[in-house]
Amino acid sequence: MNDMDSQLKNRLKGMVLGQFLGDAASLGVHWIYNTKDIEDAHPEGLQGFEVPAEGHYHAGKFAGDFTHYGDAAGVLLDALAEQATFDAASFGGAFVEKMDPGKGYTGYFDAATRGTLENFKNHLEVSNEPYDFQGGADDDQLATISSLAVLVAFYVARNNGLPDDRSEILKQVETLTRVRQNNDRAIAYCKTHTRLLLELLAGRDIHSAFHHLEEQLDTDSTLDLEVRRKLKEAFQLKHKSTLEATELLGQSCPLICSFPSAVQATVKHNEDFPKAILESARAGGDNAGRAAMIGSWIGARLGADALPNEWILKLNRSSEILAILKGWGL
Repeated sequence: MNDMDSQLKNRLKGMVLGQFLGDAASLGVHWIYNTKDIEDAHPEGLQGFEVPAEGHYHAGKFAGDFTHYGDAAGVLLDALAEQATFDAASFGGAFVEKMDPGKGYTGYFDAATRGTLENFKNHLEVSNEPYDFQGGADDDQLATISSLAVLVAFYVARNNGLPDDRSEILKQVETLTRVRQNNDRAIAYCKTHTRLLLELLAGRDIHSAFHHLEEQLDTDSTLDLEVRRKLKEAFQLKHKSTLEATELLGQSCPLICSFPSAVQATVKHNEDFPKAILESARAGGDNAGRAAMIGSWIGARLGADALPNEWILKLNRSSEILAILKGWGL
């Protein structure tokens, strides 16, 4: 893992940190859909890492904590920390152990987690065979895509560089997605996200990366055609504010809305990591899930050295994340 050049290592580290930073920075205003409520609660503007108010979805969490998205990404990071290869059953077992409210998890219990746990427990009731963790919820939202930077960094580090043939990593992405989301739309967007990350890790600028991404989409695939259409819609709105564009593209969790909204914020603010995250946060809705994508993209583009150190220090798991990345040679 020491054969990678320093620029790639910096981008990989930036990609993972960016994902976690985006999630944590959006915690206090996550799932507030009325943007005026955000403005009224924060008249001097968002600074990031706001503490969730009483009665909020994430009430009880502290500044620097993650939403349930970041918590799940942390489970994946921990599961991969000492592994040689990704194993769905290993991650799935850790996930159902750590994200089950019945076993002490106090974060938000989303549809993907609920469905995954139900399917796992149903299997245990009818079979003595090991569960393969490929029967996640029928869910097309942000559960997996908000943690994918971790798998991509792990794969590239273990590969000692970017893969010449992407078929294996895309297969692993599909396998990871099916742990919690046994849904073809979720898989299509997760593969798109992965392809974009790989283009950015290769050193392409944002516009060139998206251009090369579009060339890789299957023109015979209905879902890839949908992705292509959503990318076009996002680019057509790049001159609008992120708040306006997000209202048009969609504030909500489904990837058909959240992915293009994240793309617009990234394209518009791709040289300014904090602004991209905070402008998306101001736009309300599922801003934490969007910010995990935005953060990973811009982090992969600019590298860890360009991320605000004061933000990294605010992450309550920063030392653990950095230690694991160091163990991967990053």
